[in-house]
Amino acid sequence: MLFNSLDFALFLPIFFILYWFVTNKNLQLQNILIVIASYLFYGWWDWRFLLLIFFSTSIDFFVGLGLKKQSNLSKRKLLLWTSILVNLGFLGFFKYYNFFLDNFVQAFSFFGTEFRADSLQIILPVGISFYTFQTLSYTIDVYKRKLEPTSDAVSFFAYVSFFPQLVAGPIERASNLLPQFFTHRIFDYSNAMKGVQQIIWGLFKKMVIADNCAYVVNEIFSNYTNYSGSTLLVGAVLFAFQIYGDFSGYSDIAIGTARLFGFELKRNFAYPYFSRDIAEFWRRWHISLSTWFRDYVYIPLGGSQGSTWSKIRNVFLIFLISGFWHGANYTFLFWGLLNAIYFLPLLLRKKNRVHIDAIASNRMLPHFNDVFRILLTFSLVTIGWIFFRSESISDAFQYLTILFSASLFELPYAFGLGMERVIITFVFILILLFVEWIGRKKECPIWLEQNKPSFAQFTISYVLIIVLFLFSTTQQAFIYFQF
Repeated sequence: MLFNSLDFALFLPIFFILYWFVTNKNLQLQNILIVIASYLFYGWWDWRFLLLIFFSTSIDFFVGLGLKKQSNLSKRKLLLWTSILVNLGFLGFFKYYNFFLDNFVQAFSFFGTEFRADSLQIILPVGISFYTFQTLSYTIDVYKRKLEPTSDAVSFFAYVSFFPQLVAGPIERASNLLPQFFTHRIFDYSNAMKGVQQIIWGLFKKMVIADNCAYVVNEIFSNYTNYSGSTLLVGAVLFAFQIYGDFSGYSDIAIGTARLFGFELKRNFAYPYFSRDIAEFWRRWHISLSTWFRDYVYIPLGGSQGSTWSKIRNVFLIFLISGFWHGANYTFLFWGLLNAIYFLPLLLRKKNRVHIDAIASNRMLPHFNDVFRILLTFSLVTIGWIFFRSESISDAFQYLTILFSASLFELPYAFGLGMERVIITFVFILILLFVEWIGRKKECPIWLEQNKPSFAQFTISYVLIIVLFLFSTTQQAFIYFQF
């Protein structure tokens, strides 16, 4: 079920009424309703996916109970590895089976040996990478005794399947989200209105920014050899805002929806295109995944401690794994490699934590040096996005070759792309950047300072709704559903 669909527009108010007016006096009933609604939401794509998430959740629930009772280290490790192998086994099969099989066959062909193996027609379960990491964090934290396992199956199933963030995050830690299912929730009008505003802002980023960018981006990337370097530059910049509007828009809708029901989800984006270096960018982009890899992979490997070689190894490993998490394609691996190359000089020079605070925190406008750093970081990120978006590494390099040719200085070719659409899209991107700059110190930039909803807040919301109706385009699936 898509957030930007009529199905969800009907589903949400029905669930809201049942949640707050029918089951509100019984916490257990509320949690049962969440599980039922979440499974309906998830099964809307394909009911067979429900068997997978049910089995994965059950394994981790019983592993958690086993870890609670077991003090023997060897048996605890066995339980932990059961969870890891089952979860990563499912993820590896559904997401990477054909990738490894094809490369295995190619390896034999390279050495002159014919080896035949048929690929499987595997349907990738929606959101499997997200809920797999969410359940893994639970069992790892229980194993390390950082978290007390729950014996409440309903609450645990609700935690894993919670529909606002189930499909594309944020990837929640049990330490943050799970306790909220044990706490009686009281409707807070002010908090709910903030949630509604965040949902509207997320829909604006998705339906007005990302979906309009997609129309032009798809045409340019599909036929990039027919266009000038300047046109390819337009395509690359628009894809940077497409993926940002699409993914951060999803996160805003998810977090805002959770607020409607008394839940607080982790922030997933913090205005990443205002970053002054690549390290700051990764602290602001897909925060829940970046911190997951930091806590469960990077730090256990030694992090930024140890020898220079260890630091280099850890940086490349973490970015390559992050790239591979996104999909079974060498383009994602190269994208991860490129970001490691960007990041490594900052780490080795101990400059990776220079920009921690909000940019121009005490000023309205940034210094020229800040503007230069932002543009440089955005340029590097956009080059990386070209590899992320391209069908193959060779396509990405050819795209860059044309982009940086003499035709970069020609006027962009917009005939057939819809000049009016391109101009309007860039106008809305500028509006997005202006609003985010003004509200860069807040989690959601359209929230005003008042604790209670005001006329100004209602006005902003109504204006955005009108813009949604006037400028939204053909419904597009969220990009990160494929991951």
